Amino acid sequence: MIFTRESIESAKRTVYAAMPPTPQYNWPLLKQALGFDVWVKHENHTPLGAFKVRGGLTYADWLRRTHPDVRHVISATRGNHGQSIGFAARQHGLKATVVVPHGNSVEKNAAMRALDVELVEHGEDFQASSEHAAVLAKRDGLHRVPSYHPELVRGVATAYVEFFEALRESPPDVLYVPIGLGSGITGASVARAHCGVKTRLIGVVSTLAPAYQKSFQSGVAIDAPATTAIADGMACRSAVPEALEIIRREVEDVIAVSDEEVASAMRLIYTSTHNVAEGAGAAALAAAIQQNDRWGGKRVGVVLSGGNVDASVLARVLKNEQ
Repeated sequence: MIFTRESIESAKRTVYAAMPPTPQYNWPLLKQALGFDVWVKHENHTPLGAFKVRGGLTYADWLRRTHPDVRHVISATRGNHGQSIGFAARQHGLKATVVVPHGNSVEKNAAMRALDVELVEHGEDFQASSEHAAVLAKRDGLHRVPSYHPELVRGVATAYVEFFEALRESPPDVLYVPIGLGSGITGASVARAHCGVKTRLIGVVSTLAPAYQKSFQSGVAIDAPATTAIADGMACRSAVPEALEIIRREVEDVIAVSDEEVASAMRLIYTSTHNVAEGAGAAALAAAIQQNDRWGGKRVGVVLSGGNVDASVLARVLKNEQ
């Protein structure tokens, strides 16, 4: 996936018409806990509390220009992608339907409804919801927004362009990025090429949703159960072949973190920065902690990709009762 310099600059203009850049901070207490500089990219500070809004904005802008007759879009999500579609659809006067699995985050569902999204609950996991969205799109003549698409990646890449440009004088040696369906990690690779930095990229999955790790290791897209209880943003059962191709070419490794490691990272983020991280949002830090013996004297980047965690879940995590 190759984007021109102008296409990335265009994505930045589209994103910044709706939101400012998000910050990156080197928190002293994180350095004290891990033993090296940790730069956190705060995508929990977007208008929707997660990085996905960027891709929704660029996808909707592309859709308006290339498919002007579309009036109603549909997609599937565990939450943040659906919010991004609702947010961008409302900007362009489109109707939006989003399919979520039963038992999805109560607060993410409420956030989508607040964006005028018509919410449909179907299936026990994301994959089942995605398949149902395809059925509804065909039945009702709706435009189906995929969860992975070059236009989503183009928007998401702007987060990492900000990160690398802000740290241009001394870029991090490594950047950890959580993997759901792949727009984050592939967006980071696009941004790295755009900015001309040599930062290593390491993808992070859940031990209870290892499809991308298994696919990365084998070289072919592999399905695997997705049963993580806390990192719903990484609860992906099937690797996307187009994303996998880029990941295998651009990413040094894909490692897995447990729900317990994620919960511990959520607590550390809260106590060290007073930011709230959802499970997937804390996965990058969990991975850096797991591999902290590799990075003495180095500079490490992690993305706090989202902070949309239900209050009841956060309360259990902070009490170490997950």
